[in-house]
Amino acid sequence: MSKSEQLSASFRDPSGFLFTDSGILYRQINRAYAKDYARLMDSGLYEKLVKASLLIPHVEVDQAPAQIDLAFKVIQPERAPFISYPYEWSFSQLKDAALATLAIQKRAMKLDMSLKDASAYNIQFVRGKALLIDTLSFEIYKEGEPWVAYKQFCQHFLAPLALMAYRDVRLSQLLRVYIDGVPLDLAAALLPLKTAFNFGLLTHIHIHAGAQKKYSDKAVEPRTGGMSRQALTGLIESLESTIRKLTWKPAGTEWGDYYENTNYTDSAFEHKKQLVKEWTAEKKPARVWDLGGNTGVFSREAAESGAFTVSFDIDPAAVEQNYRAAKTKKEQSILPLVLDLTNPSPALGWDNSERDSFGARGPADMILALAVIHHLAISNNVPLPQLANFFAAHCNWLVIEFVPKSDSQVQKLLTSREDIFPDYTRAGFEAAFSARFAIRKSEAVRNSERMLYLLEVKNGPI
Repeated sequence: MSKSEQLSASFRDPSGFLFTDSGILYRQINRAYAKDYARLMDSGLYEKLVKASLLIPHVEVDQAPAQIDLAFKVIQPERAPFISYPYEWSFSQLKDAALATLAIQKRAMKLDMSLKDASAYNIQFVRGKALLIDTLSFEIYKEGEPWVAYKQFCQHFLAPLALMAYRDVRLSQLLRVYIDGVPLDLAAALLPLKTAFNFGLLTHIHIHAGAQKKYSDKAVEPRTGGMSRQALTGLIESLESTIRKLTWKPAGTEWGDYYENTNYTDSAFEHKKQLVKEWTAEKKPARVWDLGGNTGVFSREAAESGAFTVSFDIDPAAVEQNYRAAKTKKEQSILPLVLDLTNPSPALGWDNSERDSFGARGPADMILALAVIHHLAISNNVPLPQLANFFAAHCNWLVIEFVPKSDSQVQKLLTSREDIFPDYTRAGFEAAFSARFAIRKSEAVRNSERMLYLLEVKNGPI
């Protein structure tokens, strides 16, 4: 018997919601949205946006709605291969998502429609492109109406981008705290004084924040004025110009140039790439997570096997470089994301269920954990058995590199602390991981002291 279940992240919009039935994703369109949906489809806007890779495609289906009394239609949207969130994106990913949102709004206005919301959570990266996944985000444009999504756009996109560009790229993590975007008064307070002399930032953050504060306790009055189409177009173009001028150079962080400062010989590096390529080609995973993927060198070996590969790293500079490379090469099967494995993305939002945790978005068919275990075990004091349990909970196959204490990279970690890790040996590693995995292959990385293992989880992920 099929089981219909509404997605926990899809409950705020009276226009409709997402639900699954027998594992298939659907979107119910409610009668309240019938006119706007008809305009979206009949105007040609839907077709133009899909063709431009700005909107997720869908098909109308003969599927029983999840709430019959409200239903107008049911559509089946294409499913994104991995749902990511703004606080996991690099600077350029957030910037591209912002520019995609504005491009959608400009195209919508030409066909007498407008975005009624501009949430960064409505954007996902599919086939290497930032596109809108919420088909119900459009409304019929009313002459003289302001852009109702203006504040949300500034909070979700402009404010965090400005903070990343002018203060510190790590301030993107404020999006993890403020689920509806960075408050503009906070952004204005954190930005340097010189941003007040930037017309776009002055207008859309500093003055905007002041206006919000001034009118926050005022009663809502009926609109007596209006905003012409020309003025609204000018607003969108001003936002677009301001966003385009924001830049960040990925430099000065610990791992952004990791492969230039590693202790690998060229021979060892190529042998490691060869093993990853051979093992992924042999097991043919559909989805790979590269945990500690850096700039994506080994992620690309996995992607070449046909796997959709999510390339996670803690360093925003490495992720930025990875994303820029993916754009340049027009790669469709790699998604670079920022992730701290010792503090992964939690479940967030209403009832801690609007945004899924890192773990809830798995499991992956295969995980790559290359040159990462020593950081977790030694730098962060995570015992080997706990590491084995963690990996076993999130994958079926694990390609993992063991880096011994004699390795210069581990020696660097031990220079500033006492060696309290008697079990961190090859024998200790194999004993700990054998409790959860079967060792299918192990091979010494040529011209190094490191070992690469291919492990299969016992009894499947927890």
